[in-house]
Amino acid sequence: MPLIDTIIRPDIRAMSVYHVPDSTGFLKLDAMENPYTLPDELRAELGQRLADVAMNRYPVPSYTALKASICRHLGVPAGFDVVLGNGSDELIAMVSVACAQPGAKVLAPVPGFVMYAVSAQLAGLEFVGVPLAADFSLDLPAMLAAIALYRPAVTYLAYPNNPTGALFDADAMVQIIRAVGDTGVVIVDEAYQPFAQATFMPRLAEFPNLVVMRTVSKLGLAGIRLGYMTGSAALMTEFEKVRPPYNINVLTQCAAEFVLEHCDVLDAQAALLRAERTRVAAALDALPGVVAFPSDANFILVRVLGRGQGHGQSANDVSANLLDRKILIKNVGKMHGLLHDCLRITVSTPQENDLLLEALAAALS
Repeated sequence: MPLIDTIIRPDIRAMSVYHVPDSTGFLKLDAMENPYTLPDELRAELGQRLADVAMNRYPVPSYTALKASICRHLGVPAGFDVVLGNGSDELIAMVSVACAQPGAKVLAPVPGFVMYAVSAQLAGLEFVGVPLAADFSLDLPAMLAAIALYRPAVTYLAYPNNPTGALFDADAMVQIIRAVGDTGVVIVDEAYQPFAQATFMPRLAEFPNLVVMRTVSKLGLAGIRLGYMTGSAALMTEFEKVRPPYNINVLTQCAAEFVLEHCDVLDAQAALLRAERTRVAAALDALPGVVAFPSDANFILVRVLGRGQGHGQSANDVSANLLDRKILIKNVGKMHGLLHDCLRITVSTPQENDLLLEALAAALS
């Protein structure tokens, strides 16, 4: 028997590597990144700060200063601590490991962020996906029925959701949190909070089973890989036990502490992107053969109606055409049946958005 068949789990052998296309030379609108950089004077100051970092030393694993800065600048309620991760992906993996008791289950609406299911599988947990309604809202009766049937250890609610961009109804989310009760943890994933300007942070004290998870990636710091989550002290204590002791490197720590001192710059960039989101959504919706769905994130989900509905091009045709034009977007049509003929487009600068709209109009024709 080949070595790989002997030592590697069958489900791992059946998986594909997470594919990230090479973006060299492309207009990159596929990964929900903030297109803006820091002003030149801040970049110079940051460069000096980074030059002074002791890269020959391990980080101090308590991360006291960084955690205090996150709490102070990013709206964590007084009295709540944060657990840090190398991006949200590591936090999700940590939750899976901590909750991986025999028979435990992870539940989330689908389509949703793929790492909820992937991390559950890697930790040996069963993932239960509950389809959204046709308009991408929560199917509350189905969610409540699944909670009653499966009693999930972990329930994820992305707020707003990826890849749909929709903000779920807050009252429905509260019903889910209460239905899970003391048999599981509900994680509200607020990765796109700077663009939604809605949050469950102020409600943490109401629900001992609630955790709010965020990342600084969408805020404009995707390259430094930093996520954080907060909730009751009891939950954070347990999740902290499975965090690798030096998971946040010294350069990330230094960069995050510096940039958080200048949150006004990041907030201004988010405001620009929110304004562009409104403009681009209207322009997309005006294109023949395209339906743009409402979004509270920094991306817009569109459906290409295609030949079957009297229009010229399918979503696959349009995606391939844009690729030929050196524009990367995300073709999500194969992720879930509800996403048939759908493309996800990151909102960028006015100049890049205009290039996208021009190319998309040409591709559709």
